[in-house]
Amino acid sequence: MNIELKGVVIIVGNYGSGKTEVAINLAVHHKRAGRDVRIADLDLVNPYFRTREARGPLSEMGIDVVLPAEQYLQADLPILSPEVAGMIRQPGQLALLDVGGDDVGATILATLEDEFKGKAPRVLQVVNPLRPFTETREGCLKVRHAIEKASKLAVNGIIGNANLIDETVPDNIYDGYAFVHDLSEHSELPLEFITVTRALMPSIDIHRFACPVLPIDRQLVPPWQKPVQFSELDASE
Repeated sequence: MNIELKGVVIIVGNYGSGKTEVAINLAVHHKRAGRDVRIADLDLVNPYFRTREARGPLSEMGIDVVLPAEQYLQADLPILSPEVAGMIRQPGQLALLDVGGDDVGATILATLEDEFKGKAPRVLQVVNPLRPFTETREGCLKVRHAIEKASKLAVNGIIGNANLIDETVPDNIYDGYAFVHDLSEHSELPLEFITVTRALMPSIDIHRFACPVLPIDRQLVPPWQKPVQFSELDASE
């Protein structure tokens, strides 16, 4: 099953959900499928593990990365590039917006309210049920409602990102899928896809899932680890 997304797609979630890693890999997935992709770093909350950390590999693949001006690149200030408004007005085949965590990070979307008028962006909530605050259905809904209130946009899809980073085992993936599948049915929001690290893929029976699976090649790693080199991977997924 393919992941079919187009136009403006906004990736939101609670702090620590892994949404930035998902956004980066989603951009790469669609680029490999032959689509034109742009991705904007709107994470103005977390000074670590932001899309801008992977701008080199993404740019080398031909993915347009929209960042604050160079002099503000490491600043933790609400500096929004004018290019973001342009992306929303003319998204091309796929324009991804990676938004900061929780409702605080989602507030930046409210400043773009005029740009979103007449648009129908996909707003996808990344859920890792193995993280605090989203280990219950009620917790996920609370995060969703807070993001919606802050952003003035409605969440209209779910991404399952169950993982314990390097400690993840297949049962975590299966249990995580069951959780987000239940959340999808309860909330009446579609489950767009789930994620599995590429290293774990050979151990996973993907036939157990009724949704697409996005392989994750980790880019946002601590200093003592090296990110996976996209160029070293087979372009077919």
